Amino acid sequence: MGTFEFLLQGLVVAAQPMNLLYALIGVTLGTAVGVLPGIGPALTVALLLPVTYKLDPAGSLIMFAGIYYGGMYGGSTTSILLNTPGESASVVTALEGNKMARAGRGGPALATAAIGSFVAGLIATLGLAFIAPFVVKFALSFGPREYFALMVLAFVTVSAAFGDSTLRGLTALFVGLGLAIIGIDQQTGQARLSFGVPDLLDGIEVTTLAVAMFAIGETLYVACQGDRIPEKVEAVKGSVWMNAQDWARSWKPWLRGTVIGFPIGAMPAGGADIASFLSYSAEKQFSAHKDEFGKGAIEGVAGPEAANNASAAGTLVPLLSLGLPTTATAAIMLAGFQQYGLQPGPLLFATNPQLVWGLIASLLIANFMLLVLNLPLIGLWVKLLTIPKPWLYAGILLFATLGTIGANPSVFELGMLLVFGLLGFAMRLFGYPIAPVVVGLILGPMAEQQLRRALAISQGDVTVLFMSPIAAVLFGLAFLAVIVPLILRARGKGEVLSQFAANED
Repeated sequence: MGTFEFLLQGLVVAAQPMNLLYALIGVTLGTAVGVLPGIGPALTVALLLPVTYKLDPAGSLIMFAGIYYGGMYGGSTTSILLNTPGESASVVTALEGNKMARAGRGGPALATAAIGSFVAGLIATLGLAFIAPFVVKFALSFGPREYFALMVLAFVTVSAAFGDSTLRGLTALFVGLGLAIIGIDQQTGQARLSFGVPDLLDGIEVTTLAVAMFAIGETLYVACQGDRIPEKVEAVKGSVWMNAQDWARSWKPWLRGTVIGFPIGAMPAGGADIASFLSYSAEKQFSAHKDEFGKGAIEGVAGPEAANNASAAGTLVPLLSLGLPTTATAAIMLAGFQQYGLQPGPLLFATNPQLVWGLIASLLIANFMLLVLNLPLIGLWVKLLTIPKPWLYAGILLFATLGTIGANPSVFELGMLLVFGLLGFAMRLFGYPIAPVVVGLILGPMAEQQLRRALAISQGDVTVLFMSPIAAVLFGLAFLAVIVPLILRARGKGEVLSQFAANED
């Protein structure tokens, strides 16, 4: 059966009334959290993990993917109207988009961001549908050493790509790997680091850790920052629609942003922030209106926003086909899969194709939903910016606590939520990324199992790990995953961030 047939079957699954409802809830929540400064899709998916524990797996995962896409859409609203990038990927949008809003062209800026996101999301989702099966066929030839090399690549990717320091990323990863050791040894059945506590024999609950680190810790960190910078929301003046000149200047950046964003999102150590920075640099080179950059060039909004959303679809290629998360939201979605006893990877395409293809097809539907939701309801999204921050953060803390109690009514689990929440707060306070901790806990046991299998087959010969060409390539990519982000940060991001700071002054 070909990709078209699988995609049509997926559309049948995604078009079921309940799945359409889940997709609508996801894109609406995603847009809302994208608009709200300081709250991202990773935090929202983490909050919903315990709430969706007993729901249908397909519906829950469709909702999570909708939140991911919606968060990428909604982030442009905050960047353009408030000049407050919620994530690093929105820095470039704020750079040009807010200048357009101040000049009375906030409407066209929001329009080119929304339409560009739709175009990029549509093309990139089709790219995901056609490329993922080829990656799956390749991955089916993996043995224990190849899988271990893949896990090493995943570890290095999240450690190097998240945060501004590779050393801090690796430190956070080893915290997660240390937590992954707790519980019953899968090979020998012996208890490890349980300290006689029966609740620890099953190991650390991934859902509890994800909610604590992303929701509790992140909320405490954002709340402790206070209102250091006065926020001014730029009013949307005039028409929200683009004129003929805006269309003529936007369609090429949309396509270029898609071409740049999708492969970078699919790459280890890629991500939306790198894609948006590279897209901005490309538009400065190709644009016929170079003098407008830094003053409100529409190409500087169209290209990066397209790259931003294309990279979101690209991120799902390694996640679904290899089980490799390359962003914080992908890491939490991986926890969502494991919550239902599912492991993303080549076997999932064979054992549960309806779920995988239903998820991919739902992204096409989500794109249409987002286009309808964004522009006509822009007034509603702007009003969300007026929600008092104390109410917002108190609500998140309450929701996280009640969700954890509902999924696992245990005093011990509630205590773990508090401990890991304070750990997440401390890590954010000192600049340590929290996504590697979650990835270490999720993938640590699998990496250990594959390593021990490979060494058992080779009778303890460590060199066998590097004798396979596939494993050698994956270890080489892991090395590049450390080097590439350092180079890209030094050249691309540093230049754009300095320009952003100069424009702020």
